[in-house]
Amino acid sequence: MRYDPVKDRLGRLFGRHPLLQRLFFGLLHLIFLRSWYVRRALRRIFAGWPTERRVRVLDAGTGFGQYAYYIARRYPQAEVVGVDLKTDYLEQARRFVARTPVADRVRFVQDDLTSLQTEGPFDLILSVDVLEHIEDDLAVLRNFARVLRRGGYVIIHTPSDQGGSDVRTSGQQSFIEEHVREGYSREQLLARLQAAGLKPVESHYSYGPFGSLAWRLLIKYPILGLSRSPLAYLLLPLYYLVVLPVGLVLHALDLVWKNRTGTGLLVIARKPDD
Repeated sequence: MRYDPVKDRLGRLFGRHPLLQRLFFGLLHLIFLRSWYVRRALRRIFAGWPTERRVRVLDAGTGFGQYAYYIARRYPQAEVVGVDLKTDYLEQARRFVARTPVADRVRFVQDDLTSLQTEGPFDLILSVDVLEHIEDDLAVLRNFARVLRRGGYVIIHTPSDQGGSDVRTSGQQSFIEEHVREGYSREQLLARLQAAGLKPVESHYSYGPFGSLAWRLLIKYPILGLSRSPLAYLLLPLYYLVVLPVGLVLHALDLVWKNRTGTGLLVIARKPDD
Protein backbone atom coordinates (compact mmCIF):
# COMPACT_ATOMS: atom_id res chain seq x y z
CA MET A 1 0.00 0.00 0.00
CA ARG A 2 1.37 3.38 -0.94
CA TYR A 3 -0.03 6.80 -1.82
CA ASP A 4 -3.51 6.28 -3.29
CA PRO A 5 -5.04 3.90 -0.69
CA VAL A 6 -3.81 6.07 2.18
CA LYS A 7 -5.12 9.20 0.44
CA ASP A 8 -8.55 7.61 0.06
CA ARG A 9 -8.58 6.50 3.69
CA LEU A 10 -7.72 9.99 4.90
CA GLY A 11 -10.37 11.48 2.63
CA ARG A 12 -13.05 9.26 4.15
CA LEU A 13 -11.85 10.02 7.68
CA PHE A 14 -11.96 13.80 7.26
CA GLY A 15 -15.18 13.63 5.26
CA ARG A 16 -17.18 12.57 8.33
CA HIS A 17 -17.90 16.15 9.39
CA PRO A 18 -17.86 19.55 7.61
CA LEU A 19 -15.38 21.00 10.10
CA LEU A 20 -13.02 18.09 9.51
CA GLN A 21 -13.46 18.53 5.76
CA ARG A 22 -12.50 22.21 5.98
CA LEU A 23 -9.46 21.25 8.03
CA PHE A 24 -8.57 18.60 5.44
CA PHE A 25 -8.80 21.09 2.57
CA GLY A 26 -6.67 23.57 4.48
CA LEU A 27 -4.03 20.93 5.13
CA LEU A 28 -4.01 19.87 1.47
CA HIS A 29 -3.41 23.46 0.37
CA LEU A 30 -0.71 23.85 2.99
CA ILE A 31 1.37 20.71 2.55
CA PHE A 32 1.08 20.20 -1.21
CA LEU A 33 3.43 22.57 -3.03
CA ARG A 34 1.42 22.21 -6.24
CA SER A 35 -1.43 24.08 -4.52
CA TRP A 36 0.88 27.02 -3.85
CA TYR A 37 1.69 27.24 -7.57
CA VAL A 38 -1.93 26.80 -8.63
CA ARG A 39 -3.26 29.42 -6.24
CA ARG A 40 -0.63 31.89 -7.42
CA ALA A 41 -1.67 31.28 -11.04
CA LEU A 42 -5.33 31.75 -10.10
CA ARG A 43 -4.57 35.07 -8.40
CA ARG A 44 -2.80 36.37 -11.48
CA ILE A 45 -5.57 35.38 -13.87
CA PHE A 46 -8.46 36.62 -11.72
CA ALA A 47 -6.63 39.91 -11.18
CA GLY A 48 -7.04 40.58 -14.91
CA TRP A 49 -10.84 40.28 -14.78
CA PRO A 50 -13.31 42.85 -13.38
CA THR A 51 -14.67 41.73 -10.02
CA GLU A 52 -18.25 42.17 -11.25
CA ARG A 53 -17.73 39.82 -14.19
CA ARG A 54 -19.18 36.32 -13.83
CA VAL A 55 -16.45 33.72 -14.35
CA ARG A 56 -17.30 30.11 -15.20
CA VAL A 57 -14.65 27.62 -14.05
CA LEU A 58 -14.27 23.93 -14.85
CA ASP A 59 -12.34 21.97 -12.23
CA ALA A 60 -11.36 19.04 -14.42
CA GLY A 61 -10.63 16.02 -12.24
CA THR A 62 -11.90 17.68 -9.08
CA GLY A 63 -11.07 14.78 -6.74
CA PHE A 64 -12.06 15.75 -3.20
CA GLY A 65 -13.26 19.14 -4.51
CA GLN A 66 -10.77 21.29 -2.61
CA TYR A 67 -9.96 23.53 -5.58
CA ALA A 68 -13.61 23.96 -6.57
CA TYR A 69 -14.43 25.02 -3.02
CA TYR A 70 -11.37 27.28 -2.78
CA ILE A 71 -12.15 29.11 -6.02
CA ALA A 72 -15.81 29.70 -5.13
CA ARG A 73 -14.91 30.90 -1.63
CA ARG A 74 -11.98 33.08 -2.72
CA TYR A 75 -13.58 34.60 -5.82
CA PRO A 76 -17.26 35.55 -5.34
CA GLN A 77 -17.74 36.08 -9.10
CA ALA A 78 -16.82 32.46 -9.85
CA GLU A 79 -19.26 29.67 -10.70
CA VAL A 80 -17.51 26.30 -10.57
CA VAL A 81 -18.31 22.93 -12.09
CA GLY A 82 -16.18 20.10 -10.70
CA VAL A 83 -16.08 16.91 -12.76
CA ASP A 84 -14.61 13.53 -11.93
CA LEU A 85 -15.18 9.83 -12.60
CA LYS A 86 -15.12 8.73 -8.97
CA THR A 87 -18.66 8.75 -7.58
CA ASP A 88 -17.53 8.42 -3.95
CA TYR A 89 -15.37 11.53 -4.23
CA LEU A 90 -18.20 13.45 -5.89
CA GLU A 91 -20.79 12.47 -3.29
CA GLN A 92 -18.51 13.49 -0.45
CA ALA A 93 -17.79 16.83 -2.17
CA ARG A 94 -21.51 17.45 -2.74
CA ARG A 95 -22.38 16.76 0.89
CA PHE A 96 -19.72 19.15 2.11
CA VAL A 97 -20.40 22.04 -0.28
CA ALA A 98 -24.16 21.80 0.31
CA ARG A 99 -23.51 22.98 3.90
CA THR A 100 -21.40 25.99 2.90
CA PRO A 101 -22.24 29.55 1.74
CA VAL A 102 -20.95 28.76 -1.77
CA ALA A 103 -23.43 25.93 -2.40
CA ASP A 104 -25.28 27.90 -5.08
CA ARG A 105 -22.08 28.50 -7.07
CA VAL A 106 -20.54 25.01 -7.06
CA ARG A 107 -21.84 21.79 -8.54
CA PHE A 108 -20.22 18.42 -9.06
CA VAL A 109 -20.85 16.20 -12.08
CA GLN A 110 -19.65 12.74 -13.02
CA ASP A 111 -17.98 13.03 -16.40
CA ASP A 112 -15.17 11.51 -18.42
CA LEU A 113 -12.61 14.07 -19.59
CA THR A 114 -11.83 12.04 -22.71
CA SER A 115 -15.46 12.34 -23.86
CA LEU A 116 -16.48 15.44 -21.95
CA GLN A 117 -20.25 16.05 -21.92
CA THR A 118 -20.27 19.03 -19.56
CA GLU A 119 -21.24 22.09 -21.56
CA GLY A 120 -19.25 25.30 -21.82
CA PRO A 121 -18.23 27.88 -22.45
CA PHE A 122 -15.84 28.24 -19.53
CA ASP A 123 -13.57 31.18 -18.84
CA LEU A 124 -11.05 29.03 -16.98
CA ILE A 125 -10.23 25.33 -16.79
CA LEU A 126 -8.15 23.95 -13.95
CA SER A 127 -6.51 20.53 -14.18
CA VAL A 128 -4.28 19.64 -11.23
CA ASP A 129 -2.30 16.39 -11.45
CA VAL A 130 -4.87 14.75 -13.72
CA LEU A 131 -3.36 14.28 -17.21
CA GLU A 132 -0.80 11.76 -15.97
CA HIS A 133 -3.72 9.45 -15.08
CA ILE A 134 -5.23 9.47 -18.60
CA GLU A 135 -3.87 7.54 -21.56
CA ASP A 136 -5.56 9.66 -24.25
CA ASP A 137 -4.40 13.01 -22.91
CA LEU A 138 -4.68 14.72 -26.30
CA ALA A 139 -8.42 13.97 -26.37
CA VAL A 140 -8.72 15.66 -22.98
CA LEU A 141 -6.87 18.76 -24.14
CA ARG A 142 -8.99 18.98 -27.29
CA ASN A 143 -12.10 18.82 -25.13
CA PHE A 144 -10.70 21.62 -23.00
CA ALA A 145 -10.23 23.73 -26.13
CA ARG A 146 -13.77 22.92 -27.29
CA VAL A 147 -15.53 24.03 -24.10
CA LEU A 148 -13.24 26.98 -23.38
CA ARG A 149 -14.36 30.48 -24.26
CA ARG A 150 -12.17 32.36 -26.74
CA GLY A 151 -9.52 34.13 -24.73
CA GLY A 152 -10.10 31.75 -21.81
CA TYR A 153 -7.33 30.13 -19.79
CA VAL A 154 -6.24 26.61 -18.89
CA ILE A 155 -4.07 25.99 -15.83
CA ILE A 156 -2.39 22.59 -15.77
CA HIS A 157 -0.14 21.13 -13.12
CA THR A 158 1.31 17.69 -13.68
CA PRO A 159 4.32 15.61 -12.71
CA SER A 160 7.30 16.12 -14.98
CA ASP A 161 9.38 13.38 -16.54
CA GLN A 162 12.16 14.16 -14.06
CA GLY A 163 10.82 11.69 -11.52
CA GLY A 164 7.42 13.26 -10.92
CA SER A 165 5.73 9.93 -10.19
CA ASP A 166 8.55 9.00 -7.81
CA VAL A 167 9.57 5.86 -9.65
CA ARG A 168 12.38 4.44 -7.56
CA THR A 169 14.19 2.25 -10.07
CA SER A 170 13.46 0.84 -13.48
CA GLY A 171 10.83 -1.87 -13.35
CA GLN A 172 9.48 -0.96 -9.91
CA GLN A 173 5.98 0.33 -9.32
CA SER A 174 5.51 4.05 -8.91
CA PHE A 175 4.93 5.39 -5.40
CA ILE A 176 1.72 6.83 -6.90
CA GLU A 177 0.14 3.76 -8.46
CA GLU A 178 -2.60 5.28 -10.65
CA HIS A 179 -0.32 7.09 -13.10
CA VAL A 180 -0.24 5.81 -16.69
CA ARG A 181 2.92 7.81 -17.47
CA GLU A 182 5.77 9.07 -15.36
CA GLY A 183 5.19 12.68 -16.40
CA TYR A 184 5.87 15.24 -19.11
CA SER A 185 8.80 17.26 -20.29
CA ARG A 186 8.03 20.94 -20.74
CA GLU A 187 8.42 20.61 -24.52
CA GLN A 188 6.13 17.58 -24.67
CA LEU A 189 3.29 19.22 -22.77
CA LEU A 190 3.56 22.49 -24.70
CA ALA A 191 3.42 20.55 -27.97
CA ARG A 192 0.31 18.68 -26.87
CA LEU A 193 -1.42 21.91 -25.92
CA GLN A 194 -0.60 23.45 -29.28
CA ALA A 195 -1.83 20.34 -31.09
CA ALA A 196 -5.13 20.72 -29.23
CA GLY A 197 -5.51 24.35 -30.37
CA LEU A 198 -4.35 26.02 -27.16
CA LYS A 199 -1.56 28.60 -26.97
CA PRO A 200 0.88 28.21 -24.04
CA VAL A 201 1.61 31.54 -22.39
CA GLU A 202 3.57 30.52 -19.29
CA SER A 203 5.37 27.44 -17.98
CA HIS A 204 7.40 26.65 -14.86
CA TYR A 205 9.05 23.63 -13.33
CA SER A 206 7.87 23.10 -9.76
CA TYR A 207 9.27 20.81 -7.10
CA GLY A 208 12.86 21.81 -7.70
CA PRO A 209 15.54 21.02 -5.10
CA PHE A 210 13.65 22.74 -2.28
CA GLY A 211 10.20 21.45 -3.26
CA SER A 212 11.38 17.89 -3.80
CA LEU A 213 12.82 17.80 -0.29
CA ALA A 214 9.56 19.22 1.06
CA TRP A 215 7.63 16.51 -0.82
CA ARG A 216 9.61 13.79 0.92
CA LEU A 217 9.27 15.39 4.34
CA LEU A 218 5.61 16.41 4.18
CA ILE A 219 4.06 13.75 1.92
CA LYS A 220 6.16 10.71 1.08
CA TYR A 221 7.56 9.76 4.48
CA PRO A 222 4.23 10.24 6.31
CA ILE A 223 2.33 8.25 3.65
CA LEU A 224 4.85 5.41 3.85
CA GLY A 225 4.50 5.40 7.61
CA LEU A 226 0.70 5.37 7.47
CA SER A 227 0.77 2.49 5.00
CA ARG A 228 2.92 0.36 7.29
CA SER A 229 1.39 0.81 10.74
CA PRO A 230 -1.80 2.25 12.29
CA LEU A 231 0.44 3.62 15.05
CA ALA A 232 1.62 6.25 12.57
CA TYR A 233 -1.78 7.97 12.76
CA LEU A 234 -1.12 8.71 16.43
CA LEU A 235 2.45 9.89 15.82
CA LEU A 236 1.64 12.02 12.77
CA PRO A 237 0.64 15.22 14.65
CA LEU A 238 3.93 15.16 16.56
CA TYR A 239 5.85 14.55 13.34
CA TYR A 240 4.24 17.52 11.61
CA LEU A 241 4.77 19.72 14.65
CA VAL A 242 8.49 19.36 14.02
CA VAL A 243 8.63 19.04 10.24
CA LEU A 244 5.88 21.38 9.00
CA PRO A 245 7.73 24.69 9.62
CA VAL A 246 10.72 23.37 7.68
CA GLY A 247 8.49 22.18 4.84
CA LEU A 248 6.70 25.52 4.54
CA VAL A 249 10.00 27.38 4.28
CA LEU A 250 11.07 24.95 1.54
CA HIS A 251 7.78 25.59 -0.28
CA ALA A 252 8.31 29.34 -0.17
CA LEU A 253 11.85 28.96 -1.48
CA ASP A 254 10.71 26.71 -4.33
CA LEU A 255 8.04 29.22 -5.33
CA VAL A 256 10.52 32.08 -5.75
CA TRP A 257 13.47 30.01 -7.02
CA LYS A 258 14.03 29.82 -10.78
CA ASN A 259 13.92 26.04 -11.12
CA ARG A 260 15.76 24.90 -14.23
CA THR A 261 14.09 21.54 -13.77
CA GLY A 262 11.86 19.87 -11.25
CA THR A 263 9.58 16.92 -10.68
CA GLY A 264 6.47 19.05 -11.28
CA LEU A 265 5.37 21.22 -14.17
CA LEU A 266 2.87 24.08 -14.28
CA VAL A 267 1.65 25.43 -17.60
CA ILE A 268 -0.86 28.17 -18.39
CA ALA A 269 -2.37 28.20 -21.87
CA ARG A 270 -5.01 30.31 -23.59
CA LYS A 271 -7.54 29.75 -26.33
CA PRO A 272 -6.78 32.22 -29.16
CA ASP A 273 -9.26 35.05 -29.63
CA ASP A 274 -9.43 34.63 -33.40
